[in-house]
Amino acid sequence: MSVLVYLIPIALVFGLGGLAAFIWALRSGQYDDLDGAGERVLLDDDDRAAR
Repeated sequence: MSVLVYLIPIALVFGLGGLAAFIWALRSGQYDDLDGAGERVLLDDDDRAAR
């Protein structure tokens, strides 16, 4: 039982850290262009080298 005294606060800190990272990613625009990454996969790399 004494292990739970350490594990529960550690789990809460990790959970809050993950939530804070997710909120930061939302506010910084990480999820704004969801289609762009999928379209960049289809583009040919030779087009970028010629520019």
